[in-house]
Amino acid sequence: MAKRLSAIIIDDEEFARENLKMLLEEYCPDVEVAGTAGGAREARSMVDDVNPDLVFLDIMMPGEDGFSFLESMPDRRFQVVFTTAFREHALRAIKESAIDYLEKPIDIEELQRAVAKAKENADLKRSPKVDDDRLTKVLQDIVLTNSVEKTVIPTKDGLAIVRNTEIIHLEAMENYTMIYLVGGKKYMSSRSIKAFEDRLDTNMFFRVHKSHIINIAHHLKEFLRNEGLIAVLSDGTQVPVARRKLQEFLDKIENIG
Repeated sequence: MAKRLSAIIIDDEEFARENLKMLLEEYCPDVEVAGTAGGAREARSMVDDVNPDLVFLDIMMPGEDGFSFLESMPDRRFQVVFTTAFREHALRAIKESAIDYLEKPIDIEELQRAVAKAKENADLKRSPKVDDDRLTKVLQDIVLTNSVEKTVIPTKDGLAIVRNTEIIHLEAMENYTMIYLVGGKKYMSSRSIKAFEDRLDTNMFFRVHKSHIINIAHHLKEFLRNEGLIAVLSDGTQVPVARRKLQEFLDKIENIG
């Protein structure tokens, strides 16, 4: 009898873990589910104990996302199948990069195809390692293109994924961008402010100045004309508004809510 693939499922949602486990047990006889984990820390310990052939990994998890989990395991020998709820554009990006992906809710035939591919790779002893640079780009494309609620911030340590409502404003610093969040937290990113501007929700964010983008929907407190044109933000920061941007800015304010 051919060897079955041992697998673990990593997802912060219990229902998602149990549902995928049930589908694998019922429709994928080539897979034996060796365990499930609700987060990256638990999963690392499970990987050490089980040494799985295959990992079903949710991309978006609180605290430590799927990419960070993989980055913490540079010598991984298991194959990866991503699971997440993003729509068709992300699906194409994953497929074209030869990284397996299952869209939630999981389709049984898609699951069977992903398992068949993993089984073939295992039988032919193909390397399961995914190129980290390619993986980073794919995950950035997924989050930036498909999520109106979150933004991915490339940093020197990897990626930070934050809720857009928590972003107060962005400031250009030469070719870098500083992103200021609620609670005083901030990130320096190598991505230009123009790159962020192109991706951010225009109903929430507005570029008031060549060096500043502000969250007008959630963090604009007031607008002052007494000493120049100044936007006052929720953390007390005062940001200049360019005169050429003034009318568009006022129109945006009128339409908030």
